[in-house]
Amino acid sequence: MKRIKLFTLTMLLGFCGIASAGVIVLEGNYMGKNIFVKNPFGGAGVGFCVFEVTINGKLSPDEVNQSAFEIDFGNQGLKIGDKVIVNIKHKDDCAPEVLNAEVLKPKSTFNNSKASVSKDGLFGWTVDNENGKLDYIVEQFRWNKWVKVGEVSGHGIPGVFSYEFKITPHSGENKFRTKQVDYTNKPRYSRVAKYMSSSPEISLGSDKFKGSVDFKGGATMYEIYDRFGTIVKRGYGQTADITTLEKGTYYISFDNKTETVQFK
Repeated sequence: MKRIKLFTLTMLLGFCGIASAGVIVLEGNYMGKNIFVKNPFGGAGVGFCVFEVTINGKLSPDEVNQSAFEIDFGNQGLKIGDKVIVNIKHKDDCAPEVLNAEVLKPKSTFNNSKASVSKDGLFGWTVDNENGKLDYIVEQFRWNKWVKVGEVSGHGIPGVFSYEFKITPHSGENKFRTKQVDYTNKPRYSRVAKYMSSSPEISLGSDKFKGSVDFKGGATMYEIYDRFGTIVKRGYGQTADITTLEKGTYYISFDNKTETVQFK
């Protein structure tokens, strides 16, 4: 996921009559909104702080000689999702304030019309109203919690799009969903798709193990927790190597269940 970079550089600008200057660089993607800048006077009290703005290397026609101004992307020929680099050049003895730099960050706004799992094990979902390129995080409900099982890149532009992800079901009823997390750190979820699997039930066959744990019935996703509830190993397969783990009580989550075991 792309992020906005905001930093200040110092350079010599003798050719424009200014001894030294700073540059605020905003980097992100055009999301259909403009940027607003609070523009104080220069340190000497003569003239405003900002003297030039460029967008993707081209001089912006926006009027900057005022206490606050708007950087208008409307006349730049940009499409939603296009890469944007804004340089705000200012005098070195003052500091302008960008009021809404987050508008160049992708935001999760998708609407999910349907979600389902096909007979050949593909979890699919259809969305519209994407506004910014973000990954869809695919989750499966296992062991009484939602577990991340993969990611799919979103298109991030207006339109209707369908996505698919190859799932690894456990025995019995399965549940899948997807989510996006933008700069607000608030996840946005899709509908939940349910799927009844014909996969055989996996078992341990014992509650005491040494060297490895063998899953009876086939390969499975698994997580191993110590007695404090800390994950010490996770993976996928028909065997889990436990040679590096100390003796004691552990909890193994596999297939669609969790069991208590002893490592010898």
